[in-house]
Amino acid sequence: MGRDELQRGFAEFVGTFALIFVGAGSIIATGGNNLTAIALAHGLAIGVMASAVGHISGGHFNPAVTLGFLVTRRIAPRLVAVYWFAQVTGAILAALLLKGLLPEPKVDGVNLGVPALGPGISGGQGVGIEAILTFFLVWVIFATAADPRGAFRSIAGLAIGFTITLDIFMGGPFTGAAMNPARALGPQLVQDVWSNAWVWYVGPALGACAAALAYEWLYLRPTEPEPVGPPETGVEEPGAGRTAAS
Repeated sequence: MGRDELQRGFAEFVGTFALIFVGAGSIIATGGNNLTAIALAHGLAIGVMASAVGHISGGHFNPAVTLGFLVTRRIAPRLVAVYWFAQVTGAILAALLLKGLLPEPKVDGVNLGVPALGPGISGGQGVGIEAILTFFLVWVIFATAADPRGAFRSIAGLAIGFTITLDIFMGGPFTGAAMNPARALGPQLVQDVWSNAWVWYVGPALGACAAALAYEWLYLRPTEPEPVGPPETGVEEPGAGRTAAS
């Protein structure tokens, strides 16, 4: 592994660690009963970390986001492996520390913050909700960070963090609004809770790919050159015939 890959991977590790430690930690601290605090904790963790290291790794902190960059060929496959390893490792370590540092009754009372389906929500409905929420997240990431016309340096971290927060306000009671396979996997693995686990892998993957491909196709694909032809066609090269003053 080269130095550049190490720097990028460690940034992803720290960002994902912060998301799980603060996000799942907020669920444990509030007993899962304060949606506002939980939404803000997740959003602030992502917003701060994306602003801090976005210039290093892009601030993915989410295997689904990295998948979106992969399917649009905006990241090398070798670097994807580095990102996914760093993200999953950061999530697992954060979950292990939460379980070891916080009171066991509070941890077990909310299953270490493992996302769960709300009453009346089926697995299929959960996948749909997670896919839509992740679509919003990846759409905003592409619009603010991947698009060269976007405002990465000024508002990307803020916009991404706000998107996480608004998604949790809507989806938290129904699916936990993980939008992130690592956010689910770390606590699931440490707490050994796997009920409907596939929802938080399939949903975010579908939403991320849909958003990434849609934004890429609509806004980031190179525009086709204007047609040109011989004089008799009446189609001139762009700019031809204009005077210096025009």
